[in-house]
Amino acid sequence: MKIALAQQNYHIGNFEINVGKIISGIQQAKEAGADLVVFTELCVCGYPPQDFLEFDDFIHACETAVNRIAAHTQGIGVLIGTPCRNENADGKDLYNAAFLLEDGAVKGVVHKTLLPNYDIFDEYRYFEPADHWRVLEFRGKKLAVTICEDIWNMGENPLYRITPMDELIKDQPDLMINLSASPYNYAQDVVRNSIVKAHTLKYGLPMLYCNTVGSQTEVVFDGGSLVYDNAGNKVKECRYFEEDFYVVELDALFAGSAHTVAETPIYFSASEVGLGKHTLDYLSDEKNIEEIYQALVLGIKDYFTKMGFTKAILGASGGIDSALVQVLAVDALGKENVWAILMPSQYSTGHSVADAEQLSRNLGNPYNVLPIKNIYDAFLKELAPVFKDLPFSVAEENIQSRSRGNLLMALSNKFGNILLNTSNKSELATGYGTLYGDMAGGIGVLGDVYKTQVYALARYINRNGTIIPDNIIIKPPSAELRPGQKDSDSLPDYADLDTILVEYIEGRKGPREIEAMGYDAELVDRILKMVNRNEYKRKQFCPIIRVSYKAFGPGRRMPVVGKYLS
Repeated sequence: MKIALAQQNYHIGNFEINVGKIISGIQQAKEAGADLVVFTELCVCGYPPQDFLEFDDFIHACETAVNRIAAHTQGIGVLIGTPCRNENADGKDLYNAAFLLEDGAVKGVVHKTLLPNYDIFDEYRYFEPADHWRVLEFRGKKLAVTICEDIWNMGENPLYRITPMDELIKDQPDLMINLSASPYNYAQDVVRNSIVKAHTLKYGLPMLYCNTVGSQTEVVFDGGSLVYDNAGNKVKECRYFEEDFYVVELDALFAGSAHTVAETPIYFSASEVGLGKHTLDYLSDEKNIEEIYQALVLGIKDYFTKMGFTKAILGASGGIDSALVQVLAVDALGKENVWAILMPSQYSTGHSVADAEQLSRNLGNPYNVLPIKNIYDAFLKELAPVFKDLPFSVAEENIQSRSRGNLLMALSNKFGNILLNTSNKSELATGYGTLYGDMAGGIGVLGDVYKTQVYALARYINRNGTIIPDNIIIKPPSAELRPGQKDSDSLPDYADLDTILVEYIEGRKGPREIEAMGYDAELVDRILKMVNRNEYKRKQFCPIIRVSYKAFGPGRRMPVVGKYLS
């Protein structure tokens, strides 16, 4: 039996595009001589559909799409993911399901058992969990079909009380197949391989794991679909951050031996790979930085493509954050579609303007210089009767930032360029940014990237030659909102800051646990207070492209008025 994996990029609610991709994948599988082709979790409607699932019209559109797909299944089996109705009055109205289609009809249905309700996931809000388990019969083979989270209940502290494969194995299946929509983070590929490998070793069966690819607002899906044989050997790992297609002969998945079992450790969570085994050294190593770069480019590209946008705009300060966003955007959208706006004030250094201009010349993208001194002076003149003789403060600094935000949004409105936000995770964590100023934007490109990772990404970009001018990378970072200003005036050293932030945000460690790592108690308390006191700013921020396993946004829910550690 030949089985194909179709790793595709879907668009939530775009049934015409999704159905077209699936039908094309079926045709490709037929041409390859496949008996069965496997698609991904909720491929019919795109993942995650969120509250679209509450609309009966949306579910009807899913059903219509399934019927259209079924019409193309003559002579081939097709496994697709779709929401389906719960015909029982008890429980929620929908299941997250996998349908086996063949010869124009639905030949089998599997319901997802384990519904994640943590981090970015909210499936229990919509779906009823499966309460019975059976294999699907297909051409003389028994298929143990599961859906994404169904295979993640492993390790010493499982999240759920039921493991679907423990039930399915009772029917003596011949093969495990998982339809997945597993989002990217910089530890996920390691954990994903570990989970699949652990299943093949535990149950003595091969596994085919088909994962979606593409970005949906802030969530990036990286693909990396897998085939493991019955002895825990990896047979195939599909491409990352792009669509892919692979056909495997089932009989070949029973020929391996377990000689690789001891070569790699098995991890069941991102924290096992990461925290406790590394700090920023791991987050900034070459492999992870390359992955993060690819994820950010895909996040920008799909956000624009799926929203129908073509052109971007950003404020180019001559600093490393805006420089990095500019490079990523040019890679994602093309140099002609990225407009850099330089907005110097009387506090901007000459080299900042020169550095920003040189970057645009290196990349070949259009740019303009719009000084803000006259705008800033006009604000101060109008405010003088109210400000009186009070000393210069953050108020005057923020007027500059908001003046720039106003200019960028005016150009965005006039010409239709979508504003890319350039704030990094270290800044967002500590509140080092101006609401309605440099925190404005349609999409936060670096909001899940720490400052130390920003530098690592810049070095990665320049690995084969200078694209980002060296001076942008080596000069001390500064907002340039007052004479001689440096980030270090307001923030701790980034190496210390970012390590403490990682332990608190990703690791959920308390202050005493972080101090036990060797950090000064006063420094730890200061940083954690900055994080918690600035939750109100992050609540008003744009969507952030997620690359870590605990990003700001829907996956991290904190009260604005909470007192804890503030």
